[in-house]
Amino acid sequence: MLRKTVVATTVAMLTGVGVNMAMAADYQYVPIPSNAKAVTEKQQQVIPTTKAQAKINSPINQPAKLQLTSEWDKVFPKSENVDHRKVTFVNRYGITLAADLYIPKNGKGKMAAIAVAGPFGAVKEQVSGLYAQSLAEQGFVTLAFDPSYTGESGGEPRNMASPDINTEDFSAAVDFLGTLENVDRDNNGLMGICGFGGRALSDAAMDKRVKAVATSALYDMSRSIGQGLNDYYTADDREKVLQYLAEQRWAAVDRGTTAPGYHEVPVVDGQIITGDRILPEVAPADMNPLGKEFFDFYRTARGYHARSVNSTTAWVDTMPYGFMNFSMDGHLDEIAPRAVLLVTGKNAHSRYMSEDVMKALKGNNKELVVVPGATHVDLYDKTDVIPFKTLADFFHKNLK
Repeated sequence: MLRKTVVATTVAMLTGVGVNMAMAADYQYVPIPSNAKAVTEKQQQVIPTTKAQAKINSPINQPAKLQLTSEWDKVFPKSENVDHRKVTFVNRYGITLAADLYIPKNGKGKMAAIAVAGPFGAVKEQVSGLYAQSLAEQGFVTLAFDPSYTGESGGEPRNMASPDINTEDFSAAVDFLGTLENVDRDNNGLMGICGFGGRALSDAAMDKRVKAVATSALYDMSRSIGQGLNDYYTADDREKVLQYLAEQRWAAVDRGTTAPGYHEVPVVDGQIITGDRILPEVAPADMNPLGKEFFDFYRTARGYHARSVNSTTAWVDTMPYGFMNFSMDGHLDEIAPRAVLLVTGKNAHSRYMSEDVMKALKGNNKELVVVPGATHVDLYDKTDVIPFKTLADFFHKNLK
């Protein structure tokens, strides 16, 4: 019964501004007003799909010129206390990434910096931008970036992901922040949300320049893709998924173009479930509550963005390959003695992942915060639920 519930859930899902860092210990937290009313109003409007992600069927390995928007097209309002500008930087693999740089207007001297990304399949105009701007209001220079192959960042084919390259994206963001005159390059932090919480931890384990890392609604994509949500894959299920991926590779070779598919491939009663949309155009009346939770963010005015994979289409069908055998948690013990803060929701379906990471981390410089009543997606954008003060306190304590 438990396994059937997990499988059904999986299928449903797939359908003190400007503080000088020298005075960090005395900083005054700037309260972030609740946006509960705006969230409720926006999710009443379902957004029709656009053709913004048409490149899902693009020719393989045909590079495209990076194009950046100039208007404010975020799903959250612009803060009057933070300066913002678009920037680009290049990662170790030669991929150009697009990002939003947030700087406290009253910032003085060299400030600590935080690179922000997530969730998996989202863009910087959604969750990571909200977190980055909110942390900038507390006195940090922050950078919310689109991971390689998604959003406004480069990388072909589109809608691809890689546990290696997307981890490198965080280090490349640190590289860029370290070139800024108003950044103290010895005080770098990472903030990863959902699937990029796992990537942030992985990067912190190997990049010793990172002094502190925080996650919110952590998702270990290597675990969920390679083993299924709540580890429901049997050995036979996993064999079927690998065989399916092998067949899709031959199809791509013969076709010469990419094709859409799920990132977590569902197996129901021994059968692979396929599809070309992560979320449906309209939520069915009997939609699983967990699927509806994601729908109410990505497919409504609350969180919809035309460049977001989760809002409009799906991943490349062979994308799961990189995550099937490469674990995020292989070297978590190497983060210590540096600081780690894990934020999850009491009612988040992903809570077990944060709890398991907490057990795997070594040393005493770690903390797990469970937000009462919060679901996974509540931690995406609900400003009266996200513990921004806790996050700001954590980074001020450890980046100085």
